[in-house]
Amino acid sequence: MEVAESTVPLPTREKRSCPEEETPYTPKRVRVEGEEIGGREEKCPENKEGEEEEPGEIEELRNGVEEDGESFADMMKHGLMERDVGILKFISDHKGFSGILKERYSDFVVHEINKEGVTVYLDNLSVPVDTEDPPLDVSAVLTDQQKQQLEELQHFKNKEGSVAIKVVDDTKEQRTLLHHAVKSLFPGLETKTEEREGLKHIVAYHAAGQMALAAPRKHSWPKSRGSFCHCVLYKENKDTMDAINVLSKFLRVKPNLISYMGTKDKRAITVQEIAVLKISAQRLSHLNKCLMNFKLGNFSYKKHPLKLGELQGNHFTVVIRNISGSDQQVEQAMTSLRDTGFINYYGMQRFGTTAVPTYQVGRAILQNSWKEVMDLILKPRPGAEKGYLVRCREEWARSQDPEAALRKLPVKRCVEGQLLRGLARHGKNNIVTAFG
Repeated sequence: MEVAESTVPLPTREKRSCPEEETPYTPKRVRVEGEEIGGREEKCPENKEGEEEEPGEIEELRNGVEEDGESFADMMKHGLMERDVGILKFISDHKGFSGILKERYSDFVVHEINKEGVTVYLDNLSVPVDTEDPPLDVSAVLTDQQKQQLEELQHFKNKEGSVAIKVVDDTKEQRTLLHHAVKSLFPGLETKTEEREGLKHIVAYHAAGQMALAAPRKHSWPKSRGSFCHCVLYKENKDTMDAINVLSKFLRVKPNLISYMGTKDKRAITVQEIAVLKISAQRLSHLNKCLMNFKLGNFSYKKHPLKLGELQGNHFTVVIRNISGSDQQVEQAMTSLRDTGFINYYGMQRFGTTAVPTYQVGRAILQNSWKEVMDLILKPRPGAEKGYLVRCREEWARSQDPEAALRKLPVKRCVEGQLLRGLARHGKNNIVTAFG
């Protein structure tokens, strides 16, 4: 681990803000060996398909806009402390120093080390040349209205069962382009050419039923090409699961078609490999024009997905700011870190960073105490939280109405939003199904 300003090269054309423009954040103050343990500061880490999008939610996903987090110290004021979970010792007894960790998300840079031991970088945004791919401007041949109709058909929201697109410029090339556009942009749909009232139409329809979205068409994928498009995902200030959900929404596929070797921090710049089943590099590359704080590149086709745990590790570049300590104290700490290492405690975040520790929720689940699980997740709690979560919890405590509480929650992908959506759909007496 390096304690220095990050010099990791950023990808070309990356739409990232300058450090001065990053979202204000109350930073974590970290301790290094020699400071008292038991305070409320963090230890230095040297150690469903078919859901409706809420208005503005897609735009939020596109821009990566999200109300930022609070400081670890604020969250822990009413929660656990290090000594509560057995974090009691430092490996050395020299006088340490303190500083601020993650004052900016760009202060924490993570590069995955893949199963071959190679550190992963995003350094190539080009798309592999493939004669099987449709022209790059394929999406331009469809109007916004046609795209909306096709998406409704894809998700079985169109009662007609098909969508007919009139071929304005009736040439073989134009018809071929329309066939490619529908099949590549809307997995699960098939097309055929029909003549209606003397005019040619491209008719889109479902051929494989409800399973079409989960299992992309086998015959539409070139046999000579590996079934998985591997690429490098660069992301800023978003955790891996959120990133996968965003990508799946824009690709119009289920999240489980995207595999990866490990999850990465949210408040950070991270670079990792992902693999997508039967989605072309061309389609993935197109997302670079749509999404902020994301970038995809280094595309290749392989026969296998990625599996959790296959990575060899991660390379971290960490910036610690506002250091309080002499040069000698800093040098001693860095020498100890390099030569001796550190005690690899589980971090405090593994036990929950709010007034409700995660192990309490887990224990209630194991005991099948589902009403307790619901209360632990939704009830008001002391300590710093995002404003919309506070308002959501207060509404739930007041009315016990999941729909009313859900209206207070602009971001529905958190666990509270998923649970409330399930309760609204299945009822408060069907908690287990609501979790599903």
